[in-house]
Amino acid sequence: MVSGHDEWFADESIWKDLYPFTFPESAFAVADEQVGKILRLTGLGGGTVLDLCCGPGRHAVALAKRGFAVTAVDRTPFLLDDARARAAHANLRVEFVLDDMRRFSRPASFDLIIKFFTSFGYFDDPADDLRVLELVRENLRPRGVFVLEMVSKERLARDFQATTSRELPNGHILFERHEIVDDWTRVRNRWTLIRAGSTRTFEFTHRIYSGQEMKDLLAKAGLAGARVYGDLDGSSYGFDAHRLVAVARRLV
Repeated sequence: MVSGHDEWFADESIWKDLYPFTFPESAFAVADEQVGKILRLTGLGGGTVLDLCCGPGRHAVALAKRGFAVTAVDRTPFLLDDARARAAHANLRVEFVLDDMRRFSRPASFDLIIKFFTSFGYFDDPADDLRVLELVRENLRPRGVFVLEMVSKERLARDFQATTSRELPNGHILFERHEIVDDWTRVRNRWTLIRAGSTRTFEFTHRIYSGQEMKDLLAKAGLAGARVYGDLDGSSYGFDAHRLVAVARRLV
């Protein structure tokens, strides 16, 4: 069941206030390179793509530049507006859709679906995560490919830092506090933004998965042949894994 506006990510002001930290210019600069790696991992050279939780359209625009027919879905109007402006500036056609990923359904329509930047695991109910992946399978064409990129539970276990901070050139500072909760299934975050003498604190949680847990969940959703990598270069999901990159397909 899709919940209402009490979910933390439904607060649009979070995305507005944290945008300079979440999407610095460097994040856009690497998007085309990341898309190239996605295509090498999947072996795709063209077709239809769904960018699920597209945010400000980093990968949607890069895919459209390469000639793909791109549909980009997000539930945050602010981020979609930014993505639309970027596509328009590049004179590229991208279909942008305001919707919740637990609800977006366009059966057998896409050769590739991507879901990047730990935009998976936001929901309180783990059944919602399975629902998202079931819709991914439904929306893929037969032999279509799904690529998921998110934080790695194993990396968190190896290098966990309870407190971190970042500062922008304009002097804005973000203090981040992280806590592992619910038997190592979720991370609770408390971020404090300090800017122009004012302070705002955001609290949110997200679910984390190990490589094997993600492979199991993909299989449960009906996606076949799941493989996990430690980065977009296709490195093995071993001790040095930096991220969790999963690739799976719809067979029929």
